[in-house]
Amino acid sequence: MAETTHKAGFVSIVGKPNVGKSTLMNALVGEKLSIITSKAQTTRHRIMGILNGDDFQIVYSDTPGIIKPQYALHESMMSFVRTSLEDADIILFVTDIYEKHDEDDVIKRLQHAEVPILLLINKIDQATEEEVNEKVAYWQEVMKPTEILPISALHNFGLEHLFGRLLHYLPQHPPFYPKDELTDKPERFFVSEIIREKILLNYKKEIPYSCEVVVEEFKEEEDIIRIRAEISVERRSQKGIVIGHKGEALKKVGTQARISMEEFFQKKVFLDLYVRVNENWRTDQKLLRRFGYSE
Repeated sequence: MAETTHKAGFVSIVGKPNVGKSTLMNALVGEKLSIITSKAQTTRHRIMGILNGDDFQIVYSDTPGIIKPQYALHESMMSFVRTSLEDADIILFVTDIYEKHDEDDVIKRLQHAEVPILLLINKIDQATEEEVNEKVAYWQEVMKPTEILPISALHNFGLEHLFGRLLHYLPQHPPFYPKDELTDKPERFFVSEIIREKILLNYKKEIPYSCEVVVEEFKEEEDIIRIRAEISVERRSQKGIVIGHKGEALKKVGTQARISMEEFFQKKVFLDLYVRVNENWRTDQKLLRRFGYSE
């Protein structure tokens, strides 16, 4: 293969919370790299998923949903979005069929982009053809993106066509990462994300958003991986809720996380979870750096 015929580039997936960005990236990469739940603000970091072919490499970035920051944590999350837009070769702006015309802050960020913007209208399996056509007309008027593509990430509808358009716009470039790499994140990152996913699924209201997970120990032995992880909460009352009566709630999270980790790593896992109070960590710059919220 001649190096000059190889295409490679960074594709940033951006949009408001809950429009299906993580579902889309997992479908495009063919692996579950990003947390998917029905709760907003599930993705907190920029997560790269790398898709390799003989003559191409696409580096997808799943980013946090664009919000108006209320905490230092949110500011850090939005910095991941800004960085992903700055180094993007192609931008996938994901909206969905339920979009409520409140995307001004997203549109402002994209107005000065000098790369192709493919606007994806997601979840079209839940809409009529007329509703889809109305959305296409609306976005053509409001934003005039390079292309508008209706898709259903959950049902893989329109993704093959999208992939073809991405290859079309991808610049000629040697690969940025080794061809056997799937992501830029270490194993510890996915351990913490799996635990955080189970927290999102098992607790209500503010609890999931007040939790952060740090992997204190990751030891891979021949037949087992031994993991010790700390769940940080902001208040003592939250610690009691996360642990639950006789430790049952934390035990449930641990069991679910261990099962998912064994699927992810294809290996037996021993998981030790404990809970610590780190008061107001979402506004503490030192703790945010410790938790990885800086680039």
